[in-house]
Amino acid sequence: MKVLVTGGAGYIGSHVVLYLVEAGHEVVILDDMSLGCLENIHDQAEFIEGSTLDEAMLDNVLSKNIDAVVHLAAFKAAGESMIHPEKYSKNNLNGTTNLLNAMMKHNVMTFVFSSSAAVYGYPEYLPVDEDHPLKPINYYGYTKLAVENMLKWYGQLKGLKFAALRYFNAAGYDVKRRVFGLEKSPQNLLPIVMEVATGQRKTMNVFGNDYKTKDGTGVRDYIHVNDLASAHVKALEYLQDNDSFTVNLATGEGYSVLDVIHEAEAVTEKKINYTIVDRRPGDPAELIATSKQANVILNWAPQFSDLNTILKSMWNVYNPEENHD
Repeated sequence: MKVLVTGGAGYIGSHVVLYLVEAGHEVVILDDMSLGCLENIHDQAEFIEGSTLDEAMLDNVLSKNIDAVVHLAAFKAAGESMIHPEKYSKNNLNGTTNLLNAMMKHNVMTFVFSSSAAVYGYPEYLPVDEDHPLKPINYYGYTKLAVENMLKWYGQLKGLKFAALRYFNAAGYDVKRRVFGLEKSPQNLLPIVMEVATGQRKTMNVFGNDYKTKDGTGVRDYIHVNDLASAHVKALEYLQDNDSFTVNLATGEGYSVLDVIHEAEAVTEKKINYTIVDRRPGDPAELIATSKQANVILNWAPQFSDLNTILKSMWNVYNPEENHD
């Protein structure tokens, strides 16, 4: 297939493009480079620098016999979304609307959407499954849920076939060391741990150590970006002969903040300095999910998402001059 990947120069997008090319698909990347890296652009993909906010450009791109779209061009910092909701409305909502409308004009009817665990909000039970109530607690999560709802309407009214992939904490780098561009302005725990290990940061904050968890720190479900990439390819291929679906992509395993820090010290052989500070508002004590539906529908299961593999794959990129095999 000829696949348009929006955000294909970004952290997750570059891995998805890698897997699509490997699977034999022709790939066109559309990225405004606000979060993308030039060095992450696959040499076998066509690259167009542009935004989903540019309707004329979308019209032009989608007129080029595109068969399917994988949409990863979203802002994703939950905290920032609570301060600048207008930025998230414009990019995540308006941009997606423009993209869908251009697809309808050119009769492109297959859509794989990068959704998020943020659609669930506080977990009412664990592990979170796809039937869990949808109550986002930040504006970022709201935008993802709004797009999911839009996709259902376009499915009913226009015949769009879509996959909404709700992922948990994306982490790691390509295990074969084919992606090297570091994520821009990371907000997540694991990149921050790596920045402490390399000396880019002197220390890091641990937000709360009084949760009802094994060591008092928050527990999260981490999913390796290679595993995410494989799921996007499987989702795209599944939609060729099957109906729309929504699934979690997670492991069902939880690691605490201190688990991550201690494992990172073992992998990097560096001291990770940290300071315990107050909890952040909106952080649940524990968030893990089941991916049984993805296993049933896509025959997908994570291969690389144990904490040691994730951290080693990151250290290879953050500190490439050493050989850590």
